[in-house]
Amino acid sequence: MNAAGQIVKAKEAARLMVRVDNDTNKKVLLDLADRTEKNIEILLSANQLDLARMPATDPRYDRLMLTAERIKAIAQDLRNVANMNSPIGDILEERTMPNGLQLKKIRVALGVVGVIYEARPNVTFDVFALCFRTGNVSVLKGGQDAANSNQAITLLIHQSLEAYHVSPEVMQLLPPEREAAVELMNAVGYVDVLIPRGSQGLIDSVRNNSKVPVIETGAGVVHTYFDETAVLEVGKRIIYNAKTRRVSVCNALECLIINSSRLGELYDLIAPMVEKSVVIEADERAIKALSGKYPETLLKAAGKESFGKEHLDYRLSIKTVDSLDEALAHIVRYSTRHSEAIITTSDEAKLRFGKEVDAAAVYVNTSTAFTDGAQFGMGAEIGISTQKLHARGPMGLAELTSYKWLIESNGLTRP
Repeated sequence: MNAAGQIVKAKEAARLMVRVDNDTNKKVLLDLADRTEKNIEILLSANQLDLARMPATDPRYDRLMLTAERIKAIAQDLRNVANMNSPIGDILEERTMPNGLQLKKIRVALGVVGVIYEARPNVTFDVFALCFRTGNVSVLKGGQDAANSNQAITLLIHQSLEAYHVSPEVMQLLPPEREAAVELMNAVGYVDVLIPRGSQGLIDSVRNNSKVPVIETGAGVVHTYFDETAVLEVGKRIIYNAKTRRVSVCNALECLIINSSRLGELYDLIAPMVEKSVVIEADERAIKALSGKYPETLLKAAGKESFGKEHLDYRLSIKTVDSLDEALAHIVRYSTRHSEAIITTSDEAKLRFGKEVDAAAVYVNTSTAFTDGAQFGMGAEIGISTQKLHARGPMGLAELTSYKWLIESNGLTRP
């Protein structure tokens, strides 16, 4: 069946999805978690076929790679989602009007959720689990890079659905070719919302070309400002973790902003980066402070493209400023409104940074690595929304719902 046919089937399956009761819904996800752990070797074999086609130096390689540990963590995430209460049917508001009109505002599924993503097979699990738990049908369009992995994962999902007599049509994996993405972006009347996950180029393409409503999960040009009052050891831990924990993820630190009064401690602040061979792209004042200390082969002069760039690699830009105002101005200019942090002991700076920085997640004395649905207690996430309409930040169960009004009376008519 071609992509257009699959999208039609997804729309038809949305009616059936409404009938899946909570107990069955939970059992499917728990079954999938068990099935995933029992098939680790099969998943790893499929993933190896994908990895063999990508150079290990590609920044996407780490995102593409599955390991036994990562698969076990995915299985646990599935159990976490299964054991969370589904928000479907929750009453958001309830009132009776003076004329006897009874009103209820209740949570409902969005309907058919389309996701276009690149080399991240874990997304296949996450999207299905979150959509299924909220009564949504999922239509996934993964990239060619992860085609074998995604097919193996989809087979397990369909087996779990069939084991509990739920139509496998509620989860559609479209062909990896670009034509399938075009079909999805034009599926007006069939797909209720489209979520792109991947590079800025992918996100821009979907936003500019989709006729279906889009929730943007933006790229992460993430900054951390180390101010004049910050504690060195605290900053050293936070900056190292935010930059090197996983360089290929969207919450990784890409630009360190340092107050000029702390340049004398800059090398001490970033010294741990040497063991990871992190390339530093420093502005003029920062490069002077690091010369003769940070390895010459890893120290570069910052250029015009050093700032506002998602490196997704062992590479860090450094910008020197003279004040909080300058730091905020730099963030305003280059931020993608994903995650931003300040390291400080000043209550005034904490307050201003939290109030003035326009981002989905704003951190004080904390690593930006925490911008993650599981870390926020959501079980998993379908993406990090950087826009303001409908959802913002990690998108979990509640963010995959809308609402409708139920109205009842004793035969009221409007005069």
